[in-house]
Amino acid sequence: MTDRPATNPSKAHAIVAEVRRRIVEREWRQGDRIPDEVELAVEFGVARATVNKALQLLAEEGLLDRKRRAGTHVTVNPARKATLTIPIVREQIEGAGMAYSHRIIAQKHGPAPADIASRMAEAEGTMMIHLRTVHYGDDKPFQVEDRWINPKAAPGAEHVDFQRINPNEWLVRNFPWLRGDIAFSAENADARDARLLETRQGTALLILQRTTWNDQGAITSVRLAFHPGYSMVASP
Repeated sequence: MTDRPATNPSKAHAIVAEVRRRIVEREWRQGDRIPDEVELAVEFGVARATVNKALQLLAEEGLLDRKRRAGTHVTVNPARKATLTIPIVREQIEGAGMAYSHRIIAQKHGPAPADIASRMAEAEGTMMIHLRTVHYGDDKPFQVEDRWINPKAAPGAEHVDFQRINPNEWLVRNFPWLRGDIAFSAENADARDARLLETRQGTALLILQRTTWNDQGAITSVRLAFHPGYSMVASP
């Protein structure tokens, strides 16, 4: 009997995250043929079976089109499943032609309250980093971020100078996620949101709540409150 090479689930998910990033950031464009499994196995230092598993997951998402002999291509106009892309807010603001800046309003390391722990599927009281950040475009408030970071899934977070690099950008660049939950709602600005966004209390705001996970657990859970009048456009 011949033993089949074992797959490594954590490495497969890491490959999924990297290939997804290359597609999302258009390093590999729609219709492009991607490197074959042997090349990718060498690049990532894994067994070919692990690469095969990762590419199959991406094919199931609708991002890759796999055909025998024709190879694997980036799907043209993928529409089978939605893929959550986490934007870097600095790039959003600069892309709109504004000068970006941010300010850390509060930062502490302490136990997660029950509602946050439940949302992140962690035990109540798990030690986490809590940050409140305001992002600015041309010195005007663009977005208020209330974020909890789990150091178990984002090691090194305790030592980052978030005054220098904002939490959103640091996490996106350093910790690929495997799955995420996202919810949108409309809320009237409470006193704190109104003060930080420099608007009137009771003003209607778009609120986004997002939690992401990797193979170590929940990476972060964040509540984003956008400036009045903000509109979100989804691109196919």
